[in-house]
Amino acid sequence: MEFENVSVVITGGGSGIGSATTRAFLAAGARVAFTYATSVDEARAIELEYNRNGRRALAIKADATDPAEVERAFAQAQEAFGPVEVLFANAGGLLKRSRLTETPLSLWQEAFAVNVTSAMLACQAALRVMEPRRKGSIILMSSLAALNGGGNGASHYAAAKGAIATLTLSLAKEVGPLGIRVNAVAPGLIATRFHDIFSTPEGRQAGVTRTPLRREGQPEDVADVVLSLASERSRFITGEVVKITGGQELA
Repeated sequence: MEFENVSVVITGGGSGIGSATTRAFLAAGARVAFTYATSVDEARAIELEYNRNGRRALAIKADATDPAEVERAFAQAQEAFGPVEVLFANAGGLLKRSRLTETPLSLWQEAFAVNVTSAMLACQAALRVMEPRRKGSIILMSSLAALNGGGNGASHYAAAKGAIATLTLSLAKEVGPLGIRVNAVAPGLIATRFHDIFSTPEGRQAGVTRTPLRREGQPEDVADVVLSLASERSRFITGEVVKITGGQELA
């Protein structure tokens, strides 16, 4: 029960990597408020399952790109579980594949809104609580795409996730003197709905073939790293973007 009674906020915590991380924190004893946009059934299932078993979970429907809704979500989280101590800013997505020459400005702006602005707003809300208390851990969601440019038609997504990697570095320097750590995770090929929608079976198999560990990652592989970065075991680690790729980038 490493996170017994620790207050955690996760954005985009109702499905995929977010869901796995929500469940992992709850299993480790945390009190978890998590936002979701469309994953209503999954979010409610998590809430019901863990509250029935004596854990504390709060699902909050919110638009992670809307400042007012983010503030409302954090207020609800704090009212339920006290001051946030850990933030996992996980909300984001590819939206659609599009060659840069065919990418409308609206898609570019939406990619940065759902991936970068959402993280910035969550960090602002969390830091308003963490800074006066001079403690806290923030984990942002980057991607292997930030490091290798991503797959075909993903330049808008890769650029946004690159911005997250840079934000991790700058924010770690800014709030480190206040006792707050900031890190990011950069997953590669993870078996989630993301790749069910945006990748072909042939493309996924090619990714596995290029991966030294010869498999797709599982959401739990990412969740375990997020929990480690949030824990006291990583108390002297900040400003890192941790690759969770099975070595895929080595090919």
